[in-house]
Amino acid sequence: MTYPQPGLEPTRRQPPLPAVLGPYPPVSAPTGAYAPVPAQPYQGRGYPPGMQRLTVQPVLTSGMATASLVLGILGVLGGWCLFGLPCVLAVILGHLALRETRDGMRSGHGMAVAGLVLGYVFVGPMILFTVMVFFGSVLTAATPAP
Repeated sequence: MTYPQPGLEPTRRQPPLPAVLGPYPPVSAPTGAYAPVPAQPYQGRGYPPGMQRLTVQPVLTSGMATASLVLGILGVLGGWCLFGLPCVLAVILGHLALRETRDGMRSGHGMAVAGLVLGYVFVGPMILFTVMVFFGSVLTAATPAP
């Protein structure tokens, strides 16, 4: 009786197959426990036989997605003193990054969505604040002092 790999002989003997079945016996699950095979590390140089070096091309992250996220965070932290400009840029770059990451050739879809959310949540109040500052300064300059 032959086994597919040397050293995997069962610990108890299996009954022989009847000769009536022909050269191809039916496949069944083994009934005996297998003895452990001692680990033998590869002693040669390079890769073991049958193994080859895998070359994986890295997926590049979209720069616009990263910029959208960074500008969205800047808009949250200090966009009020920059008149909402980082939030507007985060929205614009976020939409461009979504288009760039749609086909899966570049990663960063989540960063683009996060930049869009941060930009849209804070672009409205920043624009309102900018309009109020502008009209407040115009009204203050147009009103005569007593």
